[in-house]
Amino acid sequence: SWLAQEAWRVICCSDYMASQVNQLFSIPKERIDTIPNGINVEDYSAGSLTDFRKQFAEQDERLVLFVGRLVYEKGVSILIDSVGKVLERVNAKLVVVGDGYMKDRLIDQARRLGIGHKVYFTGFLDDETVKRMYRVADVFVVPSLYEPFGIVVLEAMASRTPVVVSGVGGPLEIVKHDETGVVVYPNNPESLAWGILRVLTDDGYSRRIRENAFTEVVNKYNWGSIAEKTMGVYQRVLDEYDKNPWKPPQFLHSKR
Repeated sequence: SWLAQEAWRVICCSDYMASQVNQLFSIPKERIDTIPNGINVEDYSAGSLTDFRKQFAEQDERLVLFVGRLVYEKGVSILIDSVGKVLERVNAKLVVVGDGYMKDRLIDQARRLGIGHKVYFTGFLDDETVKRMYRVADVFVVPSLYEPFGIVVLEAMASRTPVVVSGVGGPLEIVKHDETGVVVYPNNPESLAWGILRVLTDDGYSRRIRENAFTEVVNKYNWGSIAEKTMGVYQRVLDEYDKNPWKPPQFLHSKR
């Protein structure tokens, strides 16, 4: 709070986070700049995927992917609740990549729902393996209840994997419904199942939104553009400082 109050300007990664800073720390909106996180698209053109997918799903199963911490705010329990409705129409496997305090609880939830054999908890995976996971997935799901930005959304989009996100925080700003992905109601298993099925049951639709998403990442979320915007904020601060008659006191340190 003190740092935010003392800062000449504050940079946030999403409008949602900017509103949080405004409300929690009473920082005027006029002092806040929104600059998104970025991604190197080249990092997500993984190499050979031969036989890799077989480690996680059968050939006739559509692969539904989640990557993230297994904590309440990530909404994984909502995703597991949605799997039954997805399976009514599509033969699929949910692959959950990540770890967290809710892991055992989520495994028990899948078993109680009778879908334990259709939910694969991989635990923590290294970065290169996760990049491959994006590439072999048929749909990537972000069911978050709270999400300031959601870098995993960009990672999936850069991998040309169609995304389904809950309409909260950063993902709601990144994904344009029916253009670059599917946006569903948060904390709603039925809506989430609908979004997943929207992608899995219409290959033409899936192809269109994933290509649009890839183009969006290349044009809007590249580090070159983000660096220029960040430099612009720094330059503005320097210019305003130079024009301001007030200057901080100079502290003299005695020699010892």
